[in-house]
Amino acid sequence: MKTVERIKQPIHAEMEYFESKFRHAMHTNVPLLNRIMDYIVHRKGKQMRPMFVFLTAKMVTNGGFHERTYRGASIVELIHTASLVHDDVVDDSNMRRGFFSINALWKNKIAVLVGDFLLSKGVLLSVDNGDFDLLKIISRAVREMSEGELIQIEKARRLDITEDVYFDIIRKKTATLIAACTAIGAASVSANQETVDDMWRFGETIGLAFQIKDDLFDYTDDQIGKPTGIDIKEQKMTLPLIYALNTCSKEEKKWVINSIKNYNKNKKRVKEVIQFVKDKNGLAYAEQKMLGFQNQAIQMLDKYPQNKYKEALVTMINYVVERKI
Repeated sequence: MKTVERIKQPIHAEMEYFESKFRHAMHTNVPLLNRIMDYIVHRKGKQMRPMFVFLTAKMVTNGGFHERTYRGASIVELIHTASLVHDDVVDDSNMRRGFFSINALWKNKIAVLVGDFLLSKGVLLSVDNGDFDLLKIISRAVREMSEGELIQIEKARRLDITEDVYFDIIRKKTATLIAACTAIGAASVSANQETVDDMWRFGETIGLAFQIKDDLFDYTDDQIGKPTGIDIKEQKMTLPLIYALNTCSKEEKKWVINSIKNYNKNKKRVKEVIQFVKDKNGLAYAEQKMLGFQNQAIQMLDKYPQNKYKEALVTMINYVVERKI
């Protein structure tokens, strides 16, 4: 059995019910919008975020569940999808998970409006049901995701970001949405505030490990994940590169920054930068940091009762750092 299927097993019925509810929630009275919503629903990914919501809710209550938990998962999925649609416009990207992006098929104007529509659906789903605590959690995540993107754009121009700034960016850009999933899972079953805050930190820690794993894909030779060297081509400062720049000579640093600024489309030069980062132990350092976050996240679950939902969450944490794509 595949790892993702194994993780889903304790919440299989809930996930099936959620998918039918989510499809129904995406229906509108606008034919063009319905066509686009159908396209979005049919190219969904592994659905890790709703899984985080359900598993957390069930772990903290030892199997308990609530209708609010379905709404919480729907809010997360709507906001996450909106952010992906907007990201593709911002990045001028034509592909998403091996399919054409919304902006590639329907152009930027429609893609931005679709993102806005999904965002408003998420907000209304909370407001219409009085789930203001869930809305507060997801609103915090949206604010931080936007801040993270803007900090990255601002800092990327200078190519001199520190490790602290890097962690601030990925905490806001990536980790905060996983934090919202686990916090919403706990809040949806009326867990106390301490547990909700605990679960925010838990999700955030997994998110940090998740992003470092993504950074490492950029340096793999295997035909998996994203194409090698894409972060360098896009002038993104990732952890392996930051570490290498912090441990090299002035001349080497000058050569690397010049390569990224002026030769980032040159395949040979990009390969040389990748090799340089490997030689400076940038990958080993990033992997060590990632495994640290993995262990931290697992330890955060020690205080919760042992049950199949907790076991599935531990499997999920391990999957985040061991995945091949």
